[in-house]
Amino acid sequence: MKIAVIGANGQLGSDIYEELKDNIKGDIIGLTHSDMDIADIDSVYSVFNNTNPDIIINTAAFHNVPLCEKEREKAYAVNSNGAENLAKISSEIKSKLIHFSTDYVFDGEKESPYIESDLPNPLNIYAKSKLEGENRISDIAEKYYILRVAGLYGKYPSRVKGYNFVELMLRLAKERDEIRVVDDEITTPTYTKEIGKQILKIIKKEPEYGIYHATAEGECSWYEFAKTIFEFAGVKVNLKKAFPEEFASDVNRPKYSVLENHKLKKEKLNIFKNWQQELKDYLNIIF
Repeated sequence: MKIAVIGANGQLGSDIYEELKDNIKGDIIGLTHSDMDIADIDSVYSVFNNTNPDIIINTAAFHNVPLCEKEREKAYAVNSNGAENLAKISSEIKSKLIHFSTDYVFDGEKESPYIESDLPNPLNIYAKSKLEGENRISDIAEKYYILRVAGLYGKYPSRVKGYNFVELMLRLAKERDEIRVVDDEITTPTYTKEIGKQILKIIKKEPEYGIYHATAEGECSWYEFAKTIFEFAGVKVNLKKAFPEEFASDVNRPKYSVLENHKLKKEKLNIFKNWQQELKDYLNIIF
């Protein structure tokens, strides 16, 4: 089996690449932006017409949410056109496409976990461009899995930020007398290593094609997540809830974006633990 992982040097792609390298017999090809620009159809065709992978896994995205508002053309070029380009080539070379999307495709009005059949209603350019990418894949690709994920953190840093939320909290605990975190956005923090394990199971079991939600179990606010980080890490800190609108942003975000892994459970494929256990597993690795 030959598998290509796009974005293999990113936070999510690195863990997926390692998981496949350790558990799949075959050729696991790691691709970065220097190897291929998914927004450039010629670049995509040049790489994949030469490599002809059985599976293409795409973790590449323009996911700086505020910057997407300012650079709309780039957001759509990468998140929408890029997805379309991968859908086209995967259909032509008869490969499976595994693509990642986001909890942000929902508006948060439901206030209970979203399942795959719930109607998306994105609030910002990042989410709109990602949903457009989903739609183009479903219209074009013959064999595809779209995995919506949320609140990612892993041992490799985000290429955009250079850190993840857990690392940020632990660093701020050393630098500040007080830390303030929002308590009005509810999500499910998810460890990228577990997503790698889920991808491995999907590849081996080959369930029905389509959209899947793939996050840790449970839910929490960012404040609750921070509080648990410090508790599990044994760090004493003066943590406070931020006032409403204290970290006001021009970008609209869903206040509730919890995903339910309904289809994974239906297919008896769900491997995710609750978010607290995943956090413990991650902290055991970094300490």
